Amino acid sequence: MVGVMGVLDRFRLDGRTVVITGGSRGLGRAMAQGLAEAGADLILIGREGDALETAREELTALGRWVAVVPGDVSTPAGAGAACQQVLNLNRPVDVLVNNVGGRRVDLPTELMPVEQWQQLIDLNLTSALVCCQQLCTGMLARGRGSVINVTSIAGPWVSIPGIGGRHYETAKAALTGLTRALAADWAPRGVRVNAIAPGGFLTDPNRRWFTEKPDFQRAFEGRIPMARLGEPTELAPTAVFLASDASSYITGSTVIVDGGYTLW
Repeated sequence: MVGVMGVLDRFRLDGRTVVITGGSRGLGRAMAQGLAEAGADLILIGREGDALETAREELTALGRWVAVVPGDVSTPAGAGAACQQVLNLNRPVDVLVNNVGGRRVDLPTELMPVEQWQQLIDLNLTSALVCCQQLCTGMLARGRGSVINVTSIAGPWVSIPGIGGRHYETAKAALTGLTRALAADWAPRGVRVNAIAPGGFLTDPNRRWFTEKPDFQRAFEGRIPMARLGEPTELAPTAVFLASDASSYITGSTVIVDGGYTLW
C-alpha cells in the first residue's frame, strides 16, 4: 500500500540527531556507528580530543552530520557544561544515549572512602540524570524523543564474582530504576526511556583487564551459555532498535545483551 511504512523502514533514523556520551570509544563508538548507518546525525561527547576527531572523520564519511563536544560528564558540573555545549549547537536532540560509566576501582566496599564512592556514583548515575534534565527539555516540548540509558547486568540482576567496587552495581541498579521512573513520568508527554544492560564485551579497557587477569576472563566466560564475550558491534543493533520507531510502543524496558550470562 502506498504510504505505509515497511517494517525495516521503522528502524531508519534519517533526519534525527542523536547525542551519545562517551561516543568516541568502546561501546559508545560502536553504537554511534550503528546509529549513523541507520541514518542518524550525531553529537559525540567525550574526554579525548583525538579520539573524538577520529570518530568524527570516520562517521562523517558515512554521509552523516557529526559534531563533537569535548567534555567530562563524570561530575555534575562537567555534565552540565557538556550539555550546554550541545544546546549551543542549536540542533534539536531527538535521541539521548547515556553511555558514560565504568567500574574504574576494584576495591572492597568496606575500604572505599565515601568521597571516592560519591565520585563513582556521579560517573555512573548522576551524569545520566543531568543529561536527561538538560537535553530532554526539547523532546518534552515537542512531544517526541527517545532516551537510552546504558546500565549493566551488574546491579539489578547479578553481582560479578571475583571483583570489588560495588559502587558499580549500586549505581547501575539505580540507573535502571531511574529509567523506569522517567519512563512513567514522560510516557504521557511522548518521550520514551529505555535501557540496555550489557554483559561482558571486548572493549579496549576490558581487553587490558583480561590480559592482566586471564583467570578472571576464563571464569567469566565459563558462566556465559554462549561461551564467549561480546563484540562491541553486537550492541549497536539494540541501540538502533530502541532509538527508532521500531520500538515505538516500548518504554521503561531494559534489554539485556549478555550472551545468556544472567540465565544461570
